[in-house]
Amino acid sequence: MKLQVFKGTDIRAPTAASPRHGHSQLISPRLSLGSCVRAFVARSTLNCELEPGERFNHLPASPACAVTWFFEGRAIWAEDGTPAARIAFCGPRTKPVTSVNPGPVETLTMLVMPDALQALTGFDPVRLLDRSCDAAVVFPPDWLVALNAPFHEACLADRVRRIEDFLEPRWRALPADQWSSARTYRDWADGLATRALTSGVGRSVRQTSRRIRAWAGLPLGNLVGLSRVERVLIDAQIAFAQGRVKWADLAADAGYADQPHLCREARRVTGLSPQQLLERIESDESFWIYRLWR
Repeated sequence: MKLQVFKGTDIRAPTAASPRHGHSQLISPRLSLGSCVRAFVARSTLNCELEPGERFNHLPASPACAVTWFFEGRAIWAEDGTPAARIAFCGPRTKPVTSVNPGPVETLTMLVMPDALQALTGFDPVRLLDRSCDAAVVFPPDWLVALNAPFHEACLADRVRRIEDFLEPRWRALPADQWSSARTYRDWADGLATRALTSGVGRSVRQTSRRIRAWAGLPLGNLVGLSRVERVLIDAQIAFAQGRVKWADLAADAGYADQPHLCREARRVTGLSPQQLLERIESDESFWIYRLWR
């Protein structure tokens, strides 16, 4: 999918406008924030005629934290029926999660890496592993003022700009050599492992593993597993568009022992087998998030 340049920000073309589909957009952060913010995700179902089942949002497991602004509408977590806050925070997730929008929504989500968030705010996001809450629980007062600023903007690009303008000087103030790119989970996980190996007192395998888990909430093996599933899903969607999906080859290329190994990890991350997930991505509106990463 071709990238469009808009006011200095790389923005992927939104999904096709249709009353039967929502509008979704993947926005890359400024280069200066590339080791902090994974991406911004915009979603709107305003003026869309969706069936009730199409108002669900099926989200994969992820090492990233998520801050979501609800400019219009609301969401309810399907697991326990609790409503999401107007500015909602989600910690890293070890399993897939589902939310539902009772009506039309307009949202913006910032995916930020947990170690970066902890360095910026002092809050340990691992405390909210597999949990969500109001952003007011996580962020200090000056951050909450900045996080409310996007509500005063009508344009998506201006909303993203307000967030980035606040983050950039704070991120630049941190030692740049400690952070690796968050553009892919594998790059970030590799950088995290290197930093864990060279930081603090003691460099044993156990001590290194403890540091990684403290920063990310997940052991390195799980982080690598998430990155492999991410790669396979992107490759599978490309192959599907070309009419030649070969799961055994995709599994081997991504470093899996065999196809069953891929299936187990895909189910852990997404809740479905690779083939089931691919079919849902292509046909089910509620799996819209996966279509953005191809």
